[in-house]
Amino acid sequence: MTAYQAGIAEFQKTGAAVVGVSTDNLPSLRHWAQEVLKLGFPLASDFARREVARAYGVLNEASGVANRTTFVIGPDGRILHIDEGPAALDPEGALAVCRRTKRP
Repeated sequence: MTAYQAGIAEFQKTGAAVVGVSTDNLPSLRHWAQEVLKLGFPLASDFARREVARAYGVLNEASGVANRTTFVIGPDGRILHIDEGPAALDPEGALAVCRRTKRP
C-alpha cells in the first residue's frame, strides 16, 4: 500500500482511481489507512461476506483471507492486468497498464 500511496500522483495523471479492498473489518482498515499508512485513496472492507474476494477468485476459503492481488480494471469493467503475491506490492506493472490505457 505504501508504494501505491507514493505513486498515487502518477496513477491520477492517467485518470485511474486506486481503491484497496481487504477482508479486514472497517475499524482495522480505518486505523491502517488513516493512522499508520496515511493513504490518500479509499480502502473498502469485504469483511462481512467476502463476496468481492470470492468473485475475483482470490479468497483463501480455509483462512477467510484474500490472497494479495492487484487488478487493473478498464473503463468497460474488464480486467486488463493482474499482479499476484509479492508482485502485487509493486505498482509499476499496474501503472504501466494505466499509462497505456490513459483516459483523457
